[in-house]
Amino acid sequence: MYKYTIARQLATKRVITNRGDEVGKLVDLLVNEVTGDIELLLVEVDRESKLAKRISATDRTVEIPYSAVTAVSDVFIVDEREVVGGRAAGQ
Repeated sequence: MYKYTIARQLATKRVITNRGDEVGKLVDLLVNEVTGDIELLLVEVDRESKLAKRISATDRTVEIPYSAVTAVSDVFIVDEREVVGGRAAGQ
């Protein structure tokens, strides 16, 4: 029950860069089954964001390495350099 509560709190959190640019909203996490570490954030891209246009996200989602996360509160804050250099889903 505790893990479910945490997952519900994370679901649909907004993801923004450390410069305040909107990336989108969190839709899923990739967790390493062996270690339990979060490896990737799967983010539904906000098509209107400047960042989405810069990274040329052709799919609706982008994968952001968890190492790019600098803070989590009401939103996920990610280092823009790692997002731009990150792996877009489907590429």
